[in-house]
Amino acid sequence: MSRSLKELNQDLLEIIMVPQSNFFSPSEVKKHLRASIQEMEFVSKMRKISKNILSGTDPRLLIVVGPCSIHHMDSAIDYARRLKELQERIKDHCFLIMRAYIEKPRSTIGWKGFCYDPRLDGSCDLKSGVISSRKLFLKLAAMEVPVATEFLDPLLAPYFEELITWGFIGARTSASQIHRQMASKLSMPIGFKNGMDGNLNLAVGGIIAANANQTFLGINDEGQITHYNTKGNSNTHLVLRGSMNRGNFDEKSIQEAIDLQNAMQIKSPILIDCSHGNSNKVPLNQKSAFFSVLKQKMAGNTSIMGMMLESHIQGESQPFFHQGQHTAKDISITDPCLDWESTKELILAAASIQEEYAACQV
Repeated sequence: MSRSLKELNQDLLEIIMVPQSNFFSPSEVKKHLRASIQEMEFVSKMRKISKNILSGTDPRLLIVVGPCSIHHMDSAIDYARRLKELQERIKDHCFLIMRAYIEKPRSTIGWKGFCYDPRLDGSCDLKSGVISSRKLFLKLAAMEVPVATEFLDPLLAPYFEELITWGFIGARTSASQIHRQMASKLSMPIGFKNGMDGNLNLAVGGIIAANANQTFLGINDEGQITHYNTKGNSNTHLVLRGSMNRGNFDEKSIQEAIDLQNAMQIKSPILIDCSHGNSNKVPLNQKSAFFSVLKQKMAGNTSIMGMMLESHIQGESQPFFHQGQHTAKDISITDPCLDWESTKELILAAASIQEEYAACQV
């Protein structure tokens, strides 16, 4: 005999009343790892600059640069120190934002990032990962280094979203309604990357959806399920990152992206990711993509906002193994990266070209 609706409801109530997890809420983490007034003012200032770059009122070249993924706290802080010193030298012509990706999307399986497995041993201590990730973002804010990250798991965003200057929705999730809804709620610029196969429509659809009002369920600072009604995020844009088969940083590809955005009445500029499909994951190929895009921008393509680079203190990447195997702190354990000296040289060259261009316009 089938069970009555009353009996089923009673079972459901009993399940709900049994604690399913002792994971701490965002408010509990923020209570113990609180951002100072100065740190929050810094992030607010960086977001304002970022939005001005998006709108074109700030003409500086945007460069989002840093490790493919963060895997060591001290190394990330060392990189941030170097980037801050470089920013001071070129601040009139370039605006640098550090890549600080603590979540990594996986096509199948693999290490999912610092937030998920901070000890690199397969223990997957997510509690320690969340705490360490917030500590890192607080340290970078205290150092006055703006950061960019990819928002992968919407449940993790409330733990540190107020410390992020620029966010991204990745190639695997640009088509996801859940991520588009989350982006509509976030209070910083959000870039949508084209699909893994090079499809631009997925990212453009994401931009349109994130710009619109959205209604959805999420968690609040108390860790409770909440009904959100958003007004949309108007500070969204397209990121061209190439595909598994070809790059899309060339003049024809960028113009196709511009034409598609115009057809969909999207006015925001474009950021070109010089890594991934645009470098075929060969670090030195990022240089070719970088200078190609810069040349197009200097030739008058105002739809180009800037570039993204994957860079670490040491270049290339290293094999990564769990279970206590030695892992160097300054070499990427995910995608291969440019080394710091090559990165610095590239950015200084861009600043010099920008300076010469500005002088010619006077």
